Amino acid sequence: MTLSEAEFDRAADEELHALDRAFADFDPDELEAELSSGVLTLTLADGDKLIINSHRAARQIWMAAFRTAWHFSPTPTGWRTDKDELRSTLARVLSEKLQRPLTL
Repeated sequence: MTLSEAEFDRAADEELHALDRAFADFDPDELEAELSSGVLTLTLADGDKLIINSHRAARQIWMAAFRTAWHFSPTPTGWRTDKDELRSTLARVLSEKLQRPLTL
């Protein structure tokens, strides 16, 4: 799926804002979300961070967490790698870290 720069910017911005809203009701003592300039930073109580950002040149959303990185491309069914999907991957990584089930 090839997007123009403007289409990519709009789609990535919508996804990052949706993810930011998904964390709005979290206890800030457990997880704090901050979205600024196309970068969503999730800070956990222990100081660990997950970074999710749009990468216009690659037309991807990149996520880095706990020494692992993913590059998600837009598809008709969401942001995906060859084998992972952004929201389910983020939910899995956070569920493992927070030691409780989480869905996004």
